[in-house]
Amino acid sequence: MEPAELLIAYERMAVIRRTEKAAHDLFLQGLVKGTTHLAAGHEAIAVGADAALRPDDYVFATYRGHHHALARGATPQECLAELMSRATGLCRAKGGSMHLTKASTGMLGSYAIVGAHLPMAAGAAWSARLRGTDRIAVAFFGDGATNIGAFHETLNLAAVWKLPVLFVCENNLYMEYTPIADVTAVARPAADRAPAYGIPGEVVDGNDVVAVREAVAHLAERARAGEGPALLEALTYRHFGHSRSDPAAYRPAEEVERWLKHDPLDLARGRLVESGVAPDAVVEADERARALVASAVEAAKAAPPPDPDQALTDVWADGGAAWRT
Repeated sequence: MEPAELLIAYERMAVIRRTEKAAHDLFLQGLVKGTTHLAAGHEAIAVGADAALRPDDYVFATYRGHHHALARGATPQECLAELMSRATGLCRAKGGSMHLTKASTGMLGSYAIVGAHLPMAAGAAWSARLRGTDRIAVAFFGDGATNIGAFHETLNLAAVWKLPVLFVCENNLYMEYTPIADVTAVARPAADRAPAYGIPGEVVDGNDVVAVREAVAHLAERARAGEGPALLEALTYRHFGHSRSDPAAYRPAEEVERWLKHDPLDLARGRLVESGVAPDAVVEADERARALVASAVEAAKAAPPPDPDQALTDVWADGGAAWRT
C-alpha cells in the first residue's frame, strides 16, 4: 500500500473499532436487544480484503460480520440503527446484528448458521461465471466452520468446477468457547485442509492490513483468471468474548495480553510512521472516525421504530410478500 492508501485503511479500521465500541456501550444501556458478536480485533481482515476486491465482487460473512458490512460500504449509522431496531437500519430492523446485508455494495449477508454461507458463495461464483463476468465471491468464516460438513462439501465442489471463489478463514483460535486446536487434527484448521482438495492454502497475519491486502489481491487475480478457488487462513484474535453474554474467562491471561499487543490498529499506525506519514495526519484520521461514529450513535437513537405494516415486505426480490406458485 502507498502511504495515502494505508492512511485510508487505518481510518476505516478506526471507524469499525469505534462502531464496535458503540455497539457494546449501547447494549449495556439497554438500547440493543438480544445479543451481538463483536469483531473488534478483526478489522484488518475486512479492510485489507476489501482493498483488494472490486466493488462488484460478492462478500459473505458470519454472524460476527459488522466489520465486513462496514468495509463493504454500510455506514455506522445504518449498522447501529439496525442493531437498535430502527426503521433506518441497514435491513429496516429485520436483520439485526447477525444478518447485516447491503446487496447494492456486494455485501450479500451475514449468516448465523455456521458454515451455511459457504455453499451460497460458491453459488454466487457459479452465477458470475455463467453470466460471463469476471466477478469473484469471497466467503469469510470462523475457524469452527472448518469442521462443518458444508465447508468440505463446498471446497470439493468449488475445486471440481474451478469456481472463482475465495474462502477466507478468520482464525481467532476459538470456536465460541472451545480452542480450535483441541478438536482439530491439523495445526492450521483451514490452510492444512486445502491440499486435500487440490487448491492453494495460505496463512497470513490477519492483524496486518497490508499483508491481508496482498494475499487477497493475488488470490483474487488468480480466481479471475479462471484458475479456481483458494483458501486463505488469516490469524487474528477477538478482543471480546464470543458474544455479549461471554466474559471469555477461559482464555489464558498471557495469551490475551500477547494478542492485544498485536492490535491491527497499532500495527497500521506503526507502518504509517515507518512510511513517513505525519503524526498529525493519523490524529486527524482518528478524530474523523470518532466524530463520524458519535454522530451515527445520535442519529440512530433519534431514528423512528419500524412500521409494523412493513413486517411482511421484502420476502421476495420485488419487495413484496405475495405467495408465488
